[in-house]
Amino acid sequence: MEFQGRAGDLELLAEQYRAVADGAGGTRGRAVIMMGRRRVGKSRLVQEFCDRSGAPYVVFQATRGRNPATERADFAATLAQSPLPGAELVAGLQAQDWNQALRSLALAVPDDSPSIAVIDEVPWLVEQDQEFEGALQTVWDRHLSAKPVLLVLVGSDTSVMEALQSYGRPFFGRAAKMTVHPLNLADVQAMTELDAAGAVDAQLITGGFPEIVQSWRPGMGRTAFLRASVANPLSPLLVAGELSLLGEFPEASHSRAVLEAVGSGERTFSAIAAQAGGASALPSGTLSPLLATLRAKRVLAVDLPLSAKPDSKNKRYRIADPYLRFWLAFLARAIPLIERGRGDLALERIERSWTAWRGRAVEPLIRESLLRLMPNDEWPGTEAIGGWWNRQNNPEIDLVGADREPVARQVHFVGSVKWLETQPFGRHDYDALVRDMLAVPGTAPDTPLVAVSRCGVADDLPLTAHWGPEDLVRAWRPR
Repeated sequence: MEFQGRAGDLELLAEQYRAVADGAGGTRGRAVIMMGRRRVGKSRLVQEFCDRSGAPYVVFQATRGRNPATERADFAATLAQSPLPGAELVAGLQAQDWNQALRSLALAVPDDSPSIAVIDEVPWLVEQDQEFEGALQTVWDRHLSAKPVLLVLVGSDTSVMEALQSYGRPFFGRAAKMTVHPLNLADVQAMTELDAAGAVDAQLITGGFPEIVQSWRPGMGRTAFLRASVANPLSPLLVAGELSLLGEFPEASHSRAVLEAVGSGERTFSAIAAQAGGASALPSGTLSPLLATLRAKRVLAVDLPLSAKPDSKNKRYRIADPYLRFWLAFLARAIPLIERGRGDLALERIERSWTAWRGRAVEPLIRESLLRLMPNDEWPGTEAIGGWWNRQNNPEIDLVGADREPVARQVHFVGSVKWLETQPFGRHDYDALVRDMLAVPGTAPDTPLVAVSRCGVADDLPLTAHWGPEDLVRAWRPR
């Protein structure tokens, strides 16, 4: 299948490779730590980069739960079968530890021309053998860094990959860090060939996960795509969510229960505890570390009210990526229906709740998109965009622009989101915003008002600015 998108990621890797080829930097070799959510396309990206580079390379894929000795043997066999110039020198090598295995990599890569070495799913190697990190540091310092090689370390467990670079760990300070995100809104529009509003829907459903976006036939509408997907129990839309969760969270675990609670719409600590606990609420001592772990893995996100007054205890939790949010809300419980051929019922349930679900799900995407358009001439100091709410969620303000977060020195604007199929942002919505805006600490009667609407705004409203779907897509295009 043709590789699409990822131009920025490919260029980042190409820059590192050019630095190796040109001999720039303090060492001849360079290391990159590449991380990102499971199934986001890291392995496909790095393979595409290697193929385009024209350089000799080796890609080793670790296996979870494998015996360390077997893993090292597979590593040696992969090296021996690679196009690296020194591959024949390591054929038949039996490494007794990771120090010897990685030294064989240093032997296989050339001394006088650039090459690439990729180790994929590094967290599984760390999990298997506690000596792996130390061996990596030793061999890098003594052998690999002196050769013109680009070493790419890939992993899906973000917390482990970040820990590799933390102070006090063996590989600290030796690698650049790169995060592979899902395909962005502009990429999704280009691949689906939808209009801007349709592309936003596609982004909320697929989350920008490449295998799901590629299953969306160009020009296909939202309902048609969903109908085709729920008619096929093996469609990427259905399968990717379960595979992603099972890779990190067993079905019976408390973590899975917490994710399902947030995915069903619970946002506060107490509501999540009650939903995830079943017969009795999860104790705070159990839930707090679970939430911390899920945030560290970038599966959960937490939002705080943005205003000029601190409110650090008024947290709201949400699923971090749109696809998993959609999958947990609609597909997880629909899989038994779909497997017995009743995808039509699953689609009916999605359509029944779609407008209400989308109205909230689109808000993080809107805030992130607007932040990419800032600072601009109108608001040169705007560096943070969030929302505001009180304990009772009455009122809730969809958009707050400010100079910093979570506690602003100055609130630059407040606004509202209206994301309906046929209704523009009208006088009633404007009046509600005027009524509620002064509840936000840091606002004044002359604080500018803005709106984001799927269908435009009424002509006679004194808004300082308003944005629509085309503006959101534009925010993600290269400048």
